[in-house]
Amino acid sequence: MAASSSRGGPFHGGAAPFRSRDGLSTRQAASSDEIQLRIDPMSSDFDDEITGLRSQVKQLRNVAQDIGTEAKFQKDFLDQLQMTLIKAQASVKNNIRKLNKSIIKNGSNHIVHVVLFALLCFFILYLWTKVSRR
Repeated sequence: MAASSSRGGPFHGGAAPFRSRDGLSTRQAASSDEIQLRIDPMSSDFDDEITGLRSQVKQLRNVAQDIGTEAKFQKDFLDQLQMTLIKAQASVKNNIRKLNKSIIKNGSNHIVHVVLFALLCFFILYLWTKVSRR
């Protein structure tokens, strides 16, 4: 914020000791990757800017909390949906097992009846379309 990379060294460690903006100056820090700022109390623009930045930070914090709440809600919903799907799969598997046992026990007469009924329906539909075209 205080010095651009063209004015300072790496990580602003070699920042020039001149004013970069009104009321703000930089000076060489003890470590090469740190920068020290001195704010001139005469400039009140920074107070307004800091207040604005604080309100933006609060807004961002609220948005982040809303995103976290929504992510938790969606995670809980997906977990519940996954449990429902697992229960449905188990139920279908159980019903298929019961159906297979019933078919084995009673024979395959039911399947033959269903196939004959379907063929009869298709035959009646075929005859009806032939008659209706004339």
